[in-house]
Amino acid sequence: MPFIPHTDADIRHMLETIGAPSIDSLFDEIPSDLRCGQLKAIPPGLSEMEISRLMSERAAQDGRLINFCGAGAYEHHIPAAVWEIATRGEFYSAYTPYQAEASQGTLQLLYEFQTMMAELTAMEVSNASLYDGATALAEALLMAARVQSDKSSQEVWLPQALHPYYAEVVASCTAAQGLKVRRLPYDPATGLSLLPPQAPDAPIAVVIAQPNFFGVLEDVDALTDWAHAQNALVIGLVNPTSLAVLKPPGQWGGGTGRGADIVCGEGQPLGSPLASGGPYFGFLTARQSLVRQMPGRIVGQTVDLDGKRGFALTLQAREQHIRRAKATSNICTNQGLLVTAATIYLSLIGAQGLAKVASACLHNTQTLVTALSAVPGVRPAFETSPRFHEAVIVLPRPVAPVVNALAAAGVFGGFDLSRHFPELGHALLVCATETRTESDIRLYADTLGRILAA
Repeated sequence: MPFIPHTDADIRHMLETIGAPSIDSLFDEIPSDLRCGQLKAIPPGLSEMEISRLMSERAAQDGRLINFCGAGAYEHHIPAAVWEIATRGEFYSAYTPYQAEASQGTLQLLYEFQTMMAELTAMEVSNASLYDGATALAEALLMAARVQSDKSSQEVWLPQALHPYYAEVVASCTAAQGLKVRRLPYDPATGLSLLPPQAPDAPIAVVIAQPNFFGVLEDVDALTDWAHAQNALVIGLVNPTSLAVLKPPGQWGGGTGRGADIVCGEGQPLGSPLASGGPYFGFLTARQSLVRQMPGRIVGQTVDLDGKRGFALTLQAREQHIRRAKATSNICTNQGLLVTAATIYLSLIGAQGLAKVASACLHNTQTLVTALSAVPGVRPAFETSPRFHEAVIVLPRPVAPVVNALAAAGVFGGFDLSRHFPELGHALLVCATETRTESDIRLYADTLGRILAA
């Protein structure tokens, strides 16, 4: 919907109706020394055509690198129809659907999203999204703490091979909640998480990242069985695209087959473009028995007095509505527009389409690793471990200058691991989604070779 400003006649009529002499008089309660005065450093206003030209020119100054970086944010192809539909006024400007009778379209879309995420993760219930993947993990841990509140340890285990930014968010969100975070080490030869035969203190929850931050696929069955043997809840942190080809968390576990108890992750791969760090959205699914402790909003399906299907927010004795300090969460943000795009994306490409995307990512990453490993001095890390669309390579020199040189040549080479995982040496995390072509990969390998040979 375009913005239509008030005309001078509209403003005069409004002021005459309320009896005010001017717009400024409406703010006369603000002390003069707190007013900003004239904005002399702000240039004159531009027309729509002029501002579009200016912003296009400034965006072009950033350039457009061929992207081989993932690390939690992935460049996937998004069908044009996704955002053509998502930016319709009905979706783009819709507010929080507190009034069910006025929000049936929004509520139905969120219900469809929940259904898709529950099916994708093989879990029983889903919320209507959270702020992002990192906060979704923090919320999952706090949810586990509420479920296991009868335990004295309040200890949770995070894999060392976890996205370092996720670990930082978890620390920020849980530090004041009494949770004690322990880290599961990883095998430097395989990149797989290592577990002690028995935890020193029985944990309340164990996080399993699949794939982990290195792109390595964990032995989720063994990890799940180990965690359940400790009477801990299993929290699966997953890439949703990978679930099109991997065993879903609801089926993890070789012994009992009980599966994960809570599943969360970042939904950005499902139809959201890379946009300078956001906005993204988190998802969270769980077993039905835990639904009362789920954070965020939940949309339920019901029938009206005439027996017609309808939708409403349900199980809402929480958050800002009623309970306040007793809330399950005070991050009740539902990233509605991103969820809208994700629902449309999944509806358009379907289960087979998502599997094709995941398979293409697997193929392209293997092709990339093979090409880069042929460059003298470069070798793959965790070579014997299976992976999903990300991999670690080790360079013969410090990573940062190489990445900068690659960027100058038009290639975004990956995520420098040396800051967060110095034990890996000059390690670089690389990624190739379905958007990368063979010529892109050849360009990367040739450019890397020239830089390392210089």
